[in-house]
Amino acid sequence: MIRPSFVPPPPIRRLRDLTRYRAALVSDCTGEKNRVEKLLEDAQIKLSVVASDIFGVSGRDMMAALIAGQRDPKVLAQLARSRMRVKIPQLEEAFVGRFGEHHRFLLAKMLQRVDAISADIAEVDARIDAEIAPFADTVARLDQIPGVGVTAARVIIAEVGLDMSRFPTSSHLTSWAKFAPGVKESAGRKKGRGSTGHGNRYLASALGEAAVGSARTDTFLGERYRRLARRRGSKKAMVAVGRSILVIVWQLLSDPNAHFHDLGPDFYANRLGADRTKRNHIRQLEALGYKVTLEPAA
Repeated sequence: MIRPSFVPPPPIRRLRDLTRYRAALVSDCTGEKNRVEKLLEDAQIKLSVVASDIFGVSGRDMMAALIAGQRDPKVLAQLARSRMRVKIPQLEEAFVGRFGEHHRFLLAKMLQRVDAISADIAEVDARIDAEIAPFADTVARLDQIPGVGVTAARVIIAEVGLDMSRFPTSSHLTSWAKFAPGVKESAGRKKGRGSTGHGNRYLASALGEAAVGSARTDTFLGERYRRLARRRGSKKAMVAVGRSILVIVWQLLSDPNAHFHDLGPDFYANRLGADRTKRNHIRQLEALGYKVTLEPAA
């Protein structure tokens, strides 16, 4: 049974304070960047339509030129660097707007704010590096999980801790984190799955990002996400894969000598077996209106 009142040791508490503050700073920075994009759109500057990241080197140079008073679309487009230079014609069109003194003033203030917050994030990251140093081996082992990077590993350690004795099984951990969906039941009859509920939002955010990141990998977790997303939607796939990641985390933290072992993207196909796979494909084709006749290959 999970102890209701658990106070983590001081190193984990300090790490938790830092990672949560970092999350707040990142949120503030993202909000300020969104305001910049909205301001440019108000000035009919369509930079975000052409550039995937307007805060890259090219985008920052262009916005600095706007603040300095440059309004010529051709001159602004020529500030593009490396791969952005192939988009110079589109950039020239994007800078045809009505950027005025009002926009210049606000853009300068917003970019100053972005830079200040970014500097704060860098300082907090350095402090997190110092606090996480004693747990470097644990971070490295968690980093082996597809989708879980160093940043997510730090958040997981800060929010879950290292002592898994308070979670007798992985199910206790997933239930505590609200990554175990409830079951709707009335009069003794089950009526499907309920919502997971609201758990630790910092942990949930890290697991959600890790789950989405795993979808881009050719691994068991990546294939699990893609299979579930096709059938149940991306949100339910994210929760299910987040739960799988949390189960792996419990295994790794419970055994200091354990390391992650990927089951492989073909795990489901191998488990189903050739006959079941064949039946599934036939059923899918028949559902699409095809008449299927099988003939063994030579």
